[in-house]
Amino acid sequence: MEPSASAVTEIKDWSKDYTRRHPVASLRTVGRQVELGRDAFRYLVTDIAGRRFPFEEFVGQAMFMVKTSLLPTVAVAIPISATLSIQFGLLAGQVGATALAGAASGLAVIRQSAPLVTAILLAAAVGSALCADLGSRKIREEIDAMEVMGVSVLRRLVVPRLAAGILIAMALTAVSCFVGFLAGYLFNVYVQEGTPGSYMATFSSFATSGDLYLAMVKAAVFGVIVVVIACEKGLNTRGGPGGVANSVNAAVVASIVVLMIVNLGFTQIYTMLFPRTTL
Repeated sequence: MEPSASAVTEIKDWSKDYTRRHPVASLRTVGRQVELGRDAFRYLVTDIAGRRFPFEEFVGQAMFMVKTSLLPTVAVAIPISATLSIQFGLLAGQVGATALAGAASGLAVIRQSAPLVTAILLAAAVGSALCADLGSRKIREEIDAMEVMGVSVLRRLVVPRLAAGILIAMALTAVSCFVGFLAGYLFNVYVQEGTPGSYMATFSSFATSGDLYLAMVKAAVFGVIVVVIACEKGLNTRGGPGGVANSVNAAVVASIVVLMIVNLGFTQIYTMLFPRTTL
């Protein structure tokens, strides 16, 4: 049975209206996030310089982030590093270059796996918690009450979370690098019957300090992305408890998508600026 003309017209009108509204809403969201991140960084610098930085809130948020994401980060870093070791070991064996398995898996962990795994877990665990906290305060009108009393929500709530997010993202990335490299080493030596000297020698021949610097820079940027998106979604929550759930879902999804895009850009730019021309 063919649909009626009115139903077809209604579907077309809804599609046109959604297509017209969705890009505008997306641009407004991105604009709010950029503005929030800019203002938060400005207040972070000025508050530290003026000794008005809420250090207690910063320590509390940092401890919360560590307790929330440390064990999941380690738990995920180990199997991912083992998987990379398996895949690179098989590939190296097929081309007759088994001695290069250590360099390949170790560099993959430091350059890509460690910062990206840390950022995704921060988005899933920490970002969702931050968004839920601020969203709950918003629907309970605590945010509005703070603004009425003249308390800067950005300085009191967002800035310490931003500083804690950057610090914890870098620290967890360092932990993930160590755990991932150790897991790959143990798996290659004791499971794939590789030699410890070959693994370490090839890794030290290919790895540079720039790889670790890249991982730390990526971690800091990823931490900023997670915190800014989570805080923006939380502070703009609407619609009661259901709105909090929608904000948390949107924050996690948006964070992961942006993290993937930014990681791709970092990788391409680093490859172009620092090409490896020799072994």
